[in-house]
Amino acid sequence: MREFASFEPAEQRYIKRALDIGLARGDAFKLWGKSEEENTSIRRQYVVYQDMKALRQSVPRAGAISEVERFIAKCLRLAVFDLGEEGISSFSAFRFLYERLLSAEVRPYLPSLFCAAAAQPMIRPAQRKLLLQSLSEAAATAPGWSTRAPTFYPECIEDAEAV
Repeated sequence: MREFASFEPAEQRYIKRALDIGLARGDAFKLWGKSEEENTSIRRQYVVYQDMKALRQSVPRAGAISEVERFIAKCLRLAVFDLGEEGISSFSAFRFLYERLLSAEVRPYLPSLFCAAAAQPMIRPAQRKLLLQSLSEAAATAPGWSTRAPTFYPECIEDAEAV
């Protein structure tokens, strides 16, 4: 919870929206669609996230190069979409979202996936620089990653419920 609280409000909002769509937790149009532009973005996100269930099942377990290649190629489309929406502005927020969308087993692949997505030409140069600078040396060179499943999954709280 503490890590999530450290994210910018726009990042928190985007993560909650992405989790609602990626985990099929509810109608994202009702919860998050405040404008026609946002409804268009949500529609596109539903389309990009349609392979989420299959991706969860294809996280490489043994690390065979063919499994890694297939998995990273499929995930790259999602990651480029999420970073291109500019709702995620750091590796920390990206990791937080993707380990919840895909599982704890995805953690070792996230630095390379993040770098590949952030370096794509469709990401604005200023945003690309901000994203790539957010990846710490420790995260990029970690000798190992926890396999403990995340326990905190942030959700939208209606204004009336928050009082």
